[in-house]
Amino acid sequence: FRLSAQDEARLLRFPAVSGDQLVFSYAGDLYTCGINGGMARKLTTHKGYEVFPKFSPDGSELAFTGQYDGNTEVFKIPAGGGVPERLTYTATLGRDDIGDRMGPNNIVMAWSPDGKQIVYRSRKQSFNDFRGQLFTVPSNGGLSEEIPLSDGGFCSYSPGGEKLAFNWVFREFRTWKYYRGGMADDIRIYDFKSGKVKKITGSPAQDIVPMWIGNEIYFLSDRDRTMNLFAYDTESGETRKVTSFTDYDIKFPSHSDKHIAFEKGGYIYLFD
Repeated sequence: FRLSAQDEARLLRFPAVSGDQLVFSYAGDLYTCGINGGMARKLTTHKGYEVFPKFSPDGSELAFTGQYDGNTEVFKIPAGGGVPERLTYTATLGRDDIGDRMGPNNIVMAWSPDGKQIVYRSRKQSFNDFRGQLFTVPSNGGLSEEIPLSDGGFCSYSPGGEKLAFNWVFREFRTWKYYRGGMADDIRIYDFKSGKVKKITGSPAQDIVPMWIGNEIYFLSDRDRTMNLFAYDTESGETRKVTSFTDYDIKFPSHSDKHIAFEKGGYIYLFD
């Protein structure tokens, strides 16, 4: 089904889902409503942008990327609204802008399954601001630590937290539609215990935004031209196509243990 604040309201972005709650960004603020639609309630009112919300595992808190003090940083608020708490403090980038072709800095990617860590992608260590690494910051505040990968983008923990499915490249804000080449991304799995990385997709197209649900890793791919949902079975190693849209690409999906919410054509969709 399709969720919209009003019939004419579009460009609802960066949805997050938890239980029967849905949060999304519209016109730079965060809104909440039920997964069955209805009236959306505004959660944030600051003039700065609030994007990429992600629910904590228990659904009680939201981490998001906000532009409050000049820099783009990681914040969190109660899921029902409240005063944002700043979690990261990074140096100013020359290319830290919502509209930048590399996207904003310090993008919230995920929570650890135990709710103690928030993963974010930062360009703070990149010489030219084009590459980014994955960091964790304690959800209660503290110093960030880098996940030991040379580069990183979208990511998702395994249910037990022992592994991380991730993209090395992050170029979702670039205008490289239908790109096929050496910079086309794949899904990889990092094992925290062994330190080994395993590549699980190998198409010449974009395979991005892994979402680990149970024994499957859902992801987006434009291997059939339009960006659709696919699912990789971690036990059999087989991949199946889940959606078959032909009009608009699916963009910026997010998941809970039962649902995937995503953008398509300016609206938000919910996949069970």
